[in-house]
Amino acid sequence: MSDAARPLRAVESWDAIDDRAEPDAWKAGLLARAEHTVPAGGWQAGRSDGVRRIYVAADRTVLGGSELMLLRITAVLHDIGVDVTAVVPAPSPVLVEAVRAGLPVIALPARNRLEWMYALRRWDRTRPAGLLWCNGLVSSAATLARTDRLVHLHRRPHGWRSLLVRLVRRGAVTTLVPSCAMLDAVPDALVLPDWTDRVRRADPVPDKDGRIRIGFLGSLGLDSGVHVLAEAVEHLEECMPGRYRLVLGGEPMSVPEEDLAAMEDALGPVAHLTHRTGWIDADDLFTAIDLLVVPSVVEESFGLAAAEAMAARMPVIVSDAGALPEVVGPRGEIVPAGDPIALAERIADLTAGSDSTHRGALFERWFAEYSPAAGTARMRALVDALGVRTRDPMRSVPPPQ
Repeated sequence: MSDAARPLRAVESWDAIDDRAEPDAWKAGLLARAEHTVPAGGWQAGRSDGVRRIYVAADRTVLGGSELMLLRITAVLHDIGVDVTAVVPAPSPVLVEAVRAGLPVIALPARNRLEWMYALRRWDRTRPAGLLWCNGLVSSAATLARTDRLVHLHRRPHGWRSLLVRLVRRGAVTTLVPSCAMLDAVPDALVLPDWTDRVRRADPVPDKDGRIRIGFLGSLGLDSGVHVLAEAVEHLEECMPGRYRLVLGGEPMSVPEEDLAAMEDALGPVAHLTHRTGWIDADDLFTAIDLLVVPSVVEESFGLAAAEAMAARMPVIVSDAGALPEVVGPRGEIVPAGDPIALAERIADLTAGSDSTHRGALFERWFAEYSPAAGTARMRALVDALGVRTRDPMRSVPPPQ
């Protein structure tokens, strides 16, 4: 059952969760009751020695959401005692971040997608024994028909990619997806939700003109619904002149030229109300806005920006596209995808009064479902199910730093 279809179980008040030490939360067993679970058994049932090593292969040469998860997955595996190495292209921002985080890494020369697929397949021919964690469709396709592979899909497949997904899953140990919403496109996969770091939002600096700042974080394009958000802001300006401002955090990524042109046309009428920050960290953006909107019009596989807003107690509105309702849960603010009037009305309602109750419930949900501790608990369950050996099998999972 989807998270969006069932209420979050009763837990302690969010004030108590926020203020207590996380090691105490761990001992209390709260995190062990996460809604998404990984069943045991299967691949390693007949192997007495277990898996000794995991290689986590990057999917792209750029630093996007799946690459951020690669860094988090590798770090958690290392923390719980798994012999793990990230396999990444060089040069790339992924390599820079992996080295900066002090993660074990193998760098393969590659400057674009084709070079990366060739380099990864060539390396995989002679790699030492162990499980290859393919962190995306590209790395899964590059190692097609190879043994001891785990396929982790971060994006919902469409068109010819759906056929490719069926091919790359053949012979794989298992397939992971980040949400229940993806199960109709990737049947019989295991759900391993993404997780985010705690975002500690500094006291926001008020807008110099006293406007309410509506924020967006992600790749700018039609798929992400920037044009819908622009039309909603235009409608708000017509109804309540001088009350709102739009802050766009991000840049276009692999967006067709015609889509960019259509997006810019939609932004034109509100250009005087819009500030573009370029790529920006979530905590920096959240300090400069009063509300985050995730207005996607395509079916999202997860909703990392929404989860980060929940972690920061930032008011957030999402569309009903894909997994977004699943992420925010039944207490979230959800509007129909592609409906700028409904979005404008929800923004007006949400900014008309206090939303502390909703923010508390969303933070509580983030803590239980999408925090580093919740992610670590699920990773430990997956490691146990796959029969992966750790340096100390009796070692308890450490709480996040």
